[in-house]
Amino acid sequence: MGEKLVIVESPAKAKTIEKFLGKGYTVKSSFGHICDLPKTALGIDIEHGFKPNYQVPSDKKKVVSELKALADKAEVVYLASDEDREGEAIAWHLQNRLGLKPENTRRIVFHEITKNAILDAVQNPRSVDDNLVNAQQARRVLDRIVGFELSPVLWRKVGKGLSAGRVQSVAVRLIVDREKEIQNFSSTPFFKVTGLFHPESAAAKVKLSATLEGKFQTREEALAFLQKCNGGCRFNIGSIEKKQAFRYPAPPFTTSSLQQEASRKLGFSVSQTMRVAQALYESGKITYMRTDSTNLSSLAINTIKQTITESFGEEYSKVRQFHTHAKGAQEAHEAIRPTYASDKTIEGTPAEKKLYELIWKRAVASQMADAKVERTTITISSDKFPEKFICEGEQILFDGFLKLYMEGRDDEPEEETLSQMIPDLAPGQKMEALSIEAMQKFAPRPPRYSEATLVKKMEELGIGRPSTYAPTITTITSKRGYVVKDSRPGAKRQAVKITLEGLSDSAMGTITETTVAESVGAEKNKLFPQDMGTVVTHYLENNFKEIMDYGFTARIEEDFDRIAEGKLGWTNLISAFYSPFHKTVEAQNQEKTHVTAERNLGVDPKDGKPITVRLGKFGPLAQKGTSDDPAKQFASLRKNQSIETITLEEALKLFELPRLVGTLDGKEVTAAIGRFGAYVKYDGKFFSLAKGQDPYTITVEQAQQLIQAKEQAAEKSLIKEFADEDIQILNGRYGPYIKHKGNNYKIPKGRGAKAAADLTLEDCKSLINNAKPKK
Repeated sequence: MGEKLVIVESPAKAKTIEKFLGKGYTVKSSFGHICDLPKTALGIDIEHGFKPNYQVPSDKKKVVSELKALADKAEVVYLASDEDREGEAIAWHLQNRLGLKPENTRRIVFHEITKNAILDAVQNPRSVDDNLVNAQQARRVLDRIVGFELSPVLWRKVGKGLSAGRVQSVAVRLIVDREKEIQNFSSTPFFKVTGLFHPESAAAKVKLSATLEGKFQTREEALAFLQKCNGGCRFNIGSIEKKQAFRYPAPPFTTSSLQQEASRKLGFSVSQTMRVAQALYESGKITYMRTDSTNLSSLAINTIKQTITESFGEEYSKVRQFHTHAKGAQEAHEAIRPTYASDKTIEGTPAEKKLYELIWKRAVASQMADAKVERTTITISSDKFPEKFICEGEQILFDGFLKLYMEGRDDEPEEETLSQMIPDLAPGQKMEALSIEAMQKFAPRPPRYSEATLVKKMEELGIGRPSTYAPTITTITSKRGYVVKDSRPGAKRQAVKITLEGLSDSAMGTITETTVAESVGAEKNKLFPQDMGTVVTHYLENNFKEIMDYGFTARIEEDFDRIAEGKLGWTNLISAFYSPFHKTVEAQNQEKTHVTAERNLGVDPKDGKPITVRLGKFGPLAQKGTSDDPAKQFASLRKNQSIETITLEEALKLFELPRLVGTLDGKEVTAAIGRFGAYVKYDGKFFSLAKGQDPYTITVEQAQQLIQAKEQAAEKSLIKEFADEDIQILNGRYGPYIKHKGNNYKIPKGRGAKAAADLTLEDCKSLINNAKPKK
């Protein structure tokens, strides 16, 4: 028998599979895709169809050559790339590029990397599925067409270095549209009334919180109600209603729900979640992590049932099968779960341990019994007004799956719901009002998207698929400057609180009114559109309406599904899309207008010069004076400021910089904001301000401390200096290096600060002259 070759996408996956196959098998990695589709290789030809000319990148030619040599010697070649469409395309490219013979080639797929799964896949191979390959090919070609044709339009119309994409541009639109909603939102104040009551004859410590039905729109209405409650107002229990209810566990994770829950519970970014999940899958600890199915195999259900029975008892087990409701679910055939349910913990990095525990708990909890609760609702009424207070409580009768896991929430309430135990009470029973409070509230504005909630929205709209969520968010937040992920403090707001205390049946209580300061609108790790993202979105919405339409993007995903099912030819889809799209691109190329994002804010009341804000070469800026004014001034907008929302007053404040802070040793100290943030300038040198320091308020004493601290740090970093040649040997964050005429040069590894101090002037010149030029 000859050698058998197994080809997978990654070295980690190869290492795990190799353990299960033993002698007679060689397992090698292709290191991902072996073929690329550059712009010149798209093969766009309307008359003769689309024939993409896939090419092997230079960094993959050696890999392909080595795999081909092994494949030529092998008796059988198993293509074991992932089971989704991308994995099928990788297998197809390998088969074609390596020149594999159909009779000697086997396509094997598995949902988990375990010995049984691998051996079963080897015993039950199939051929490469052309329909799945075509679906992936259609996605790849269409996305390249949009990117390659639309991005140059943006370079000419808006600015260099910009990009557009079928999915990424729609994702940015979601964030821009939400920001518009927030800007246009007007919060309406109202008053919410709550009371604290003590049931007659109950223990003194029993205090029940209740909320008045409805709400009051004005302070006067709320005050009038509290005055009704004051003096001789009796409260009694009107009705008592008890209901038993059930809580049900969430289904096991899909890619989307895992990304959302890891964000809520672990604080992971979407890309971090996928990176850690990939490592868990390739090491054989969890099943395939790109899936929109909530289904579990019968084997998995049985092993989970055994784990629950052994750990919690038979009454905690309830076998159930979930059905997938996601649009076009197709990526895989099972939810994300541990490969071995009996393994509650694993060895690995801290992040791997945390994510595995989350996946284990979710999968096991999905097969646990429902939680049984008793909900009690009490109405408290008075003889002086028709409104009723509502008191609610909940008691868990059987915890079921809650013993192990509860799903997180994105829409966290402004206040924690009061969890209270309600004792046995009777209708008509007297209730003593300990206090009644009317608190001013404000309708909350729409929340900004986090990475997790953006994924949730994209899934709801059918935009993208499990494999595209993470790269899409990474692209729009880190590569193009369209969106920034940021945490920002809330704004201070005053709220009115009216309190009635000291009540009794006969005596009048005391009504007090206070103003409470509260912080609202604080954001943690939320997605904010940047000015460039807003400008590009508006341009695309006005000129490429179909590309930016949520429904169109979702319909394209459905067409990909039809291709995968063999119901639609992939070139038909591309042809139908390309012709009208290309015409629009050509029409835009003919127009010479340049898109600007400029707002006229008004004039400076001191000198009457106009104040405008616009996008500049290095970002959004404010301009004072007309374009032909030789004395015009410029100031960069601050981090949290936007062209669309900045006011005239805020823009004028920007021109207060640079500001003279004072003098040190007869030399001026000025404060300003530059391209890289706020700084003070002294003696021709620049010193970045520390976190929390403000260039508008920093004092000369604070500036002196900052300058001294920076200079002391610089002195400590200096190892050696050749002043006549403008050469310094410095100790940096990553070790010693040479600085010469503003450029930095590496010192070979192994030289610590002590060894670097021994370098001569000739040594330094040699290292500088032989340094590799920067690309």
